[in-house]
Amino acid sequence: MPASTTAPVDLPTGWCATDLGPYRPCGSTYEVYSSEGLPVLDPALLDGGFGWLGGPGDRASGHAAHLAALEAELAPLGLRLPADFRTFYGSARLCGAFDEVSVTACWSDLSRPLRSPVEDGARLVRFLRDQQDCVLWYLYLRPSGEAFVVCSPADFAYAEGLDGERAAAFRDAAAGSLLRCAGTFQEFACRFVVENELWSYLHESDADGPLAPYLRDYLDRYAATAS
Repeated sequence: MPASTTAPVDLPTGWCATDLGPYRPCGSTYEVYSSEGLPVLDPALLDGGFGWLGGPGDRASGHAAHLAALEAELAPLGLRLPADFRTFYGSARLCGAFDEVSVTACWSDLSRPLRSPVEDGARLVRFLRDQQDCVLWYLYLRPSGEAFVVCSPADFAYAEGLDGERAAAFRDAAAGSLLRCAGTFQEFACRFVVENELWSYLHESDADGPLAPYLRDYLDRYAATAS
């Protein structure tokens, strides 16, 4: 991974997750799966309003003040949170979806803007972490307006509390761990929720029982991708 630069960097891609029963094995808590081997998400689920989760509703979440502070800190840098991220974490109905479905006890933990270890003008916003910090997920923001999701075992918030040289050393050491795992936040949200719901279905209930259409569609797509 190159040292920090102002030019966009091509990050390696992959999906960090656990098994899906007979559809996808996993030798440990998590593995990184090739992006090319993942099923294409149903475009109907990517409506920007999370309608498949019931939509945002009218009640604001407890993250509202934090989101406003993030926007205020990002604005002077020419950056902003994407609408799908604001909708999800700004909604009392939606914001707990990851915590509720995660089979590895991941929990939402929003950070302030964190410096990218590979691009000077970009920032990371941590939003989700594994209970043992095996992996953390970040919104990655570029001055171009591009916003996507990356993951890493490194907590880049730690570097913010270090002095200049130690912070730089931490970022340099962790730069190579960044993995681009979704092109947009809503793509990440959809795949994360669907896969965790499917894990529970495949491991904790009768797999021959009724399954929500969007979950059945994902399994069918996975079987077709693997064949």
